[in-house]
Amino acid sequence: MKFRNLTVSPEDPVDQWGVEGILTAIDRGGLEHWQRIASAVRKEPYGEAAADLEEALELAEDSGVVALLSRSLQDARASERERFSQRFRALVDDFNGTHEDVARLVGTSRSRVSSYCSGSVVPSAAVLAALEDAVARRRADLL
Repeated sequence: MKFRNLTVSPEDPVDQWGVEGILTAIDRGGLEHWQRIASAVRKEPYGEAAADLEEALELAEDSGVVALLSRSLQDARASERERFSQRFRALVDDFNGTHEDVARLVGTSRSRVSSYCSGSVVPSAAVLAALEDAVARRRADLL
């Protein structure tokens, strides 16, 4: 595979390829190139390569590779979401209160706390920080 009209080569890191390079890899590359793209996306699910991949997927012609790399992007991002939900659930457990207690603490509803715990919604940094602070205060009170 060769890149035309680009100042980068397929040997360069994927995050330097840009949309055109990724699009070329999707439509004219092979398994080795697709694996490199997927690896870059797993490494940084919201990084430059992932953003370029999102755009390239809308333009690419090879539906099979589009499906494969779309799934790779989705899985990489779901992993991030799952890490957030695991962290949130651990904090809720450490807080040692009900979902309603946590909801009052962070200024939301009990059902929203449940959606944070399940991973269907990712909490804002402010919500996470408020819960972390409350857990830290409770731990300090126990000492």
